[in-house]
Amino acid sequence: MTTQPRIIKKYPNRRLYDTETSSYITLSDVKKLVLDNIQFRVEDAKTKEDLTRSILLQIILEEETAGAPMFSSDMLSQIIRFYGNAMQGMMGNYLEKNIQTFIEIQKRLQDPSRQMYGQNPMLNSQAWNDFVKMQGPAIQGLMGHYLEQSANAFLEMQQQLQQQTRNLFSAFPFPTFGGAAQNKPDAPAGDSDKGDGGQNKS
Repeated sequence: MTTQPRIIKKYPNRRLYDTETSSYITLSDVKKLVLDNIQFRVEDAKTKEDLTRSILLQIILEEETAGAPMFSSDMLSQIIRFYGNAMQGMMGNYLEKNIQTFIEIQKRLQDPSRQMYGQNPMLNSQAWNDFVKMQGPAIQGLMGHYLEQSANAFLEMQQQLQQQTRNLFSAFPFPTFGGAAQNKPDAPAGDSDKGDGGQNKS
């Protein structure tokens, strides 16, 4: 059975109301739901409009301004340039696939660390360095897999763009798209006789 998402209502005063606990919550509480992998939906209390993405973006903004940012100014600028671009949809798909691959790597690294140090290890820097050295070959293999998946995702995106370009220009008489050069009509009859100045040989 599919679990219904937890409904959080957003009121005009910007307050968030958790219908499951019947209490008002903050963005920090919503962030905890995300970290706990709890499915939820934030909706306008009056119109029922889905506001989940808007709330998640607010959480990301707080995280980016509170501590060490994940995105550099240059990276954010590059992302902004893709809005309205023909590759916007493909870039979103590319980033999503890369994040999924990175999550897989993270999970596979966490499993052996939990076996060695427990669910919530209080690792000092030396313990973590020792763990990384022990897992060196595994990390190298995982990163190789990640880079391969990333490259494949980019190639797939590139192929999609090329296919869209072919579809766009296939109706035009360009030699490289419509095969116009191959379908060039034969010269009219009698053209071969024009090489002698148009005079008929006796």
